[in-house]
Amino acid sequence: MADVDTRLLRYFLAVAEHLSFTAAAKALYLAQPSLSRQIRQLEARLEVELFARGSTGIRLTAAGAELLPAARAQLADWQRAQRLVRAAAAAERGALRVGFVATGWGPLARQARARLAPGAVEPRRLDWGGEPEALREGTVDIAFVWLPADTVGLHVEPVATESRWVALTRTHPLADKDSVSIHDLLEEPVMWTRRAPAAWVDWWAVNPRPDGSAPRWGPENDNVEEMLEGVATGAAVCIGPESMARFYAHPDLVWLPITDIEPLRIALAWPQDRKDPLLQAFAHAVLAGRGDADQGVRVPRTG
Repeated sequence: MADVDTRLLRYFLAVAEHLSFTAAAKALYLAQPSLSRQIRQLEARLEVELFARGSTGIRLTAAGAELLPAARAQLADWQRAQRLVRAAAAAERGALRVGFVATGWGPLARQARARLAPGAVEPRRLDWGGEPEALREGTVDIAFVWLPADTVGLHVEPVATESRWVALTRTHPLADKDSVSIHDLLEEPVMWTRRAPAAWVDWWAVNPRPDGSAPRWGPENDNVEEMLEGVATGAAVCIGPESMARFYAHPDLVWLPITDIEPLRIALAWPQDRKDPLLQAFAHAVLAGRGDADQGVRVPRTG
C-alpha cells in the first residue's frame, strides 16, 4: 500500500467503521458524494471492491475486511512517524508550534505565551478547517480548533465561545441595524471556500437554514483577506467569529451580530500521545486562564 494516499486510508476506515457513507461523511466533515468518489479511487488503485453495496446498506467484502487492520496499523504508524520527526525538529529548536485559524490566536494564547521562555512558542496560521489534520500530521504540536471539527485521536479542551457575526458592505440595506437574524440573510449570497471540509463550510454558512432552505452561494475564497474583499465589493456577505471584526477591520465593511444561531466554540487540542513538557506547560497556562480571559470582542457597528 506504499503508493496509496494515507488520506484515502483514513476515509476507508471511517466508512468501514460506520458501514454508512452518510455517517462516515458526517464524521469526516466531507460531502457524501466526495467521500464516495474517494473510496472508488482507492478501490481502483487496489483493483478490488472493498464494500458490497446494496439496497439495504453496505458491508465489507473479504478484501475490505483484510484491509481494515492493515490500514489502521499503517495509518497510525505513518501519522505517529510524522508527528515524532516534526516534534523532534521543533524540540531541537526549543519551540512549540501552535496552530490557529484566522482570529484564533487570542487572549488565552498571548497569556500562555507570556508565561513561557521568549521564542518558545511559534504561531502557525492554518487553512480554514485545517487544524485537526495539521495536528494529526504533526505540522503543529497543539492548536486552537474551531468546533465542530473532526477531532478523532485528539485530546480536546474547550476554552472559549464567540458569537457569530455577519460582514456586509457599508451600503447594504441592513447596515443601519444593530443586529440581524439569520432570517434577514436568507436571500444574501454567502462567501465560501473549497479549502475547508464541506461540513465546516455548511456550519459557517448555516446550511440548511432554519426553514430548511439552502444558502445562496456567492464567490469562493482561499483566505480571510480574499473573503473580506469579496464582501466589500457587495458580491456577498460572510459569517465569522466576533473577534474577526477587530482583527480584520475594513473601512468598507459593517459587522453585525447574528442573534439566533449557535456560537462558535473554540478548543485547545493536541494529539493524545503527546506528553512533552513544553506542550503540557502551554496547555496548563491556557487552561488556567480560560476562566478569566474575555474572548468576546465589542466592536463598533460600522467596523
